[in-house]
Amino acid sequence: MSEDQKMTIREMCDQFEVTPRTLRFYEQKELLFPIREGQKRLFTRRDRARLKLILRGKRFGFSLEEIRQLLDLYDMGDQQQTQIARTYEVAQQRLADMIRQRDDLNAAIAELQEQMVWGEKMLQQLQHRKAG
Repeated sequence: MSEDQKMTIREMCDQFEVTPRTLRFYEQKELLFPIREGQKRLFTRRDRARLKLILRGKRFGFSLEEIRQLLDLYDMGDQQQTQIARTYEVAQQRLADMIRQRDDLNAAIAELQEQMVWGEKMLQQLQHRKAG
């Protein structure tokens, strides 16, 4: 496929493993801007690049509004400096949030494991008493 070839909604779905509904939703949220030919939507190279960034942002936990704002910075005419700088700031905050969530989860896992060890000991004691 050439770089400038337009893709149908089905081709986009197949390439990016998303549903047509997802693509229409991103279009409604002004994240994608396919060319409309009647009922047909044609996606450009730029749409493909934007979708790749949308999906990556979603995987990292960015909100759709954050993603939209970051994508909108692309056309500022400063060789993407503002977009990259702002994306870096948002990514730093998201990384800090993810690390905090991981630490909280690790603490909860450790506490649950301790409780399970205690529960196992209690069950053994109760079974021992019952047998004895």
